[in-house]
Amino acid sequence: MTEQPEKSVRTLRVGEQVRHILSEILQRGDVHDDVLATHMVSITEVRMSPDLRHATVFVKPLLGKDEEKVLKALRTNTAYLQREVATRVKMKYAAKLKFLGDESFDEGSHIDQLLRSPAVARDLGGDE
Repeated sequence: MTEQPEKSVRTLRVGEQVRHILSEILQRGDVHDDVLATHMVSITEVRMSPDLRHATVFVKPLLGKDEEKVLKALRTNTAYLQREVATRVKMKYAAKLKFLGDESFDEGSHIDQLLRSPAVARDLGGDE
C-alpha cells in the first residue's frame, strides 16, 4: 500500500468547501441534465492537488445505480460545474474538476463479506 503524502490543512479545507458547493448544486438541481435530475448523487470526497489547480471529485449515485451514466453526465457538465465552483470559492485559479466513481464502499463491502465467510470466521474463532 502506498503512503499518502501529508495533506495540508488548506488543501483539506478547500476540498471540503468544493465538496459542499458541488453537493449543494446537485441537490438544488441547478444542472440542467436529465440523468442528474433523476439520480441522487453523493459527493463523497474531493481531493485537491497541492497547488489547488486540480480537484478529484469522488461520487456515488444513490444505491450505486447507473454509476457510469451519472459519471458521464457529470463529465458532460464539467465546464458549468467548474464555473460555479470558481465563483463561490475565492481562489486565484479555478480548479479543474475530474469526476471518478467512489470505490471505497464496494471495497468495504467486499472486506466485510470476506470476514463473514465460513473459512475466515473459523480461523478468527480459533476453532480447530
